[in-house]
Amino acid sequence: MSFLAYMLRGLWSKKVRAAGLTMAVAFAVMTVVSLQVTSSGLEQSAAAVISIGKADLTVAQKGVSDILSSSIDETELARIRAVPGVSSAVGVLVETEKVSASVPLFIEIGIAPQDLAPFGVTVVAGRPYAADATNQVMMGWRAASTFGLHVGDRFHTNGTVYDVTGIYSTGNAFGDAGAMFPLVALQAYNRVPGMVTLAFLKVAPGVPVTTVARRIDFRLPELTSIRTASQFGRADRNLVFLQAAVNGSTILAVLIGAVIVGNTMLLSLFERTRELGLLRAVGWTRRRTVGLLLGESLVLALIGAAVGVCLSFGVLAILERLPTLSGVLHADFTSAAFARALLTAVAMTIIGGLYPAIRAARLTPLEALSYE
Repeated sequence: MSFLAYMLRGLWSKKVRAAGLTMAVAFAVMTVVSLQVTSSGLEQSAAAVISIGKADLTVAQKGVSDILSSSIDETELARIRAVPGVSSAVGVLVETEKVSASVPLFIEIGIAPQDLAPFGVTVVAGRPYAADATNQVMMGWRAASTFGLHVGDRFHTNGTVYDVTGIYSTGNAFGDAGAMFPLVALQAYNRVPGMVTLAFLKVAPGVPVTTVARRIDFRLPELTSIRTASQFGRADRNLVFLQAAVNGSTILAVLIGAVIVGNTMLLSLFERTRELGLLRAVGWTRRRTVGLLLGESLVLALIGAAVGVCLSFGVLAILERLPTLSGVLHADFTSAAFARALLTAVAMTIIGGLYPAIRAARLTPLEALSYE
């Protein structure tokens, strides 16, 4: 009988224990992968905000709890425009509104009509709203499709009926699923006169974007420049805390799982002491004995990792449908999520199974065969 066949036969002979250990690994992996995918999905949704405008650089308030809490006043916006190398800076107010149960977080963008072109907005039907209008709106083409709206129709939100003057496209799925309002009107409704959420910057030709970013960070320390999604944590602390929670849960899952694996493997060792002693007596080396026990652990780890990933698909499908996360969380099972699943499963089984394996290897054949 081959080494692999003998190892699999040993697992099959203890089906209940093997199944219990597999499920322990599976639940640990499910927790870790679900948190990883949730963190990644929320980060992508949040980072999509900064990519709505066709900008070289986005500026937000530093250290806010979430990006939509960022606040930049008119004075700060003027100082941004005065930074050498800045060609243009468009101030945009971004808010969310519950339109219906199926659309709990609808993106509303307040922007002056003269800034639509610099912002990267293309009016595909109708016309832009008037700068001082209080009941006019432009719908993103995705939003218009969702609500079945056309130019001339009426859109109900914010407790007001708005006339749809145009349909626009930004080339960004997040922006095209929202609506644009006159900046002054949206500021008035949200009681934030003169305030914007983000500033979208164009850099003058020939000027490095990194140079302009450093100048802004130096001249306006209360603000921060964002160029990539990886820099998003500068402004949004929630994403930093969420990623820390993912890393912490991974470590905790490995440690708790290692204890479970260790206890299970020790119990298995006590029951198989005479068997292992016989194997040593017929010529098995210590290394081969260690390989047998660790190999059994790794097989269960791989099965548990696969089961855990499958369970996480179900968990994420439920989370995506929760009212508080609907339209915000988009599960994206990246290679990083699968790598974390494999790392968690292998780490917890190796750490947990190492002591029982070493203890088994140190047994002498005589001691093992005389064990009762």
